[in-house]
Amino acid sequence: MWFEIIPSAAIITIALSIPTYAMYGIHKLTLGNAYRRNMDERFDRVMYQRDRRIMDNPYIMSGLESIKDEKSE
Repeated sequence: MWFEIIPSAAIITIALSIPTYAMYGIHKLTLGNAYRRNMDERFDRVMYQRDRRIMDNPYIMSGLESIKDEKSE
């Protein structure tokens, strides 16, 4: 009957959803942040590289106060 497909459909659904939810924990351990930054557009990649160059951690929010002034001694 049609209901015989339910156990195998549930197993497949769970097996395919495990990597999606596991990435939350993996990113939290490796990056210190649970979410990756989107790198689809060129502008996003440039902003990621800029944040990495300025703060050494692109996942920490920072403003103008994080950029060192060249004239201050």
